[in-house]
This record gives sequence, C-alpha cells and structure tokens, in this order.
Amino acid sequence: MKSFTYRLDELPRLAAQVIEEGGSEKIWVFQGQMGAGKTTLIKALADHFQVVDQVSSPTFGIVNHYETQKGETIYHFDFYRLEDPSEALDIGIEEYFYSGNYCWMEWAENIGTLLPDQFFLIKIEVIADQERKVTLQHIQNAH
Repeated sequence: MKSFTYRLDELPRLAAQVIEEGGSEKIWVFQGQMGAGKTTLIKALADHFQVVDQVSSPTFGIVNHYETQKGETIYHFDFYRLEDPSEALDIGIEEYFYSGNYCWMEWAENIGTLLPDQFFLIKIEVIADQERKVTLQHIQNAH
C-alpha cells in the first residue's frame, strides 16, 4: 500500500504514478466522498492512455466506453445511482470484468459481492480545497 498527497495541478504526474502502481491489474476501484476528485483523476488517467473520446461520469448510463488511440477499450462505471446490485448483472458486469480491458469503477461499494476478488483500489481523501491524499492498494480475496 502506498499513500501520498498531491495538489490538483499535479494530476498528470499522479496519473503516471497510479498507472505504474496499478501494474497489470485491469479492475480499478475509485473510492472517495462526493467531490473528492474520482472522475477528475479518471480524466487525467484517460489523457495518459490517450483516450480519444470525451470522458465524463456515466452517472445515468452506468457505463461509458472509451477508445484509446491504440484502439484499446476502457470501461468507466459509476454505480452511484444503483439501487440493487442485480442491476449491474443486468448490464452484463461480469462480461466487462473478464474482458481483459480496463474497468474503472466509481461507487463500486454499491455492487456488493459482484466486485471481483482481485482489484486495484484508489482511495481519494480531501485534505484541502486543492489538495488530496491518495492511497493505492492491490486487493485480493476481498470477499
């Protein structure tokens, strides 16, 4: 587990660090209170991966698909409005998880035990208006 603080103007550098720490893990869970900067960090990560699509929170559609310049697909989930984990099954969440593509999830706690046993946790805490603390941790057998 690694933790460090960063300023919002340091997001490109932070994105590179997160990607390096993430290694080969494809399932990434972003945790943090509303407004902590989960989507903002995801936008910085998408820039690093050279995503060609508009990156935004998929709050109403649950999942957004992004393509990179290399033709890779990244899935961005927002489970904030999910009322029952079975709704994630309805969109075929397990197929996304086992696709081999990056799956970036906000509010993953709302899908309960559907979360894979192994994932990369990115926890963001607000320190000040322009400062955050991020904790990066590889989780295995979380259930």
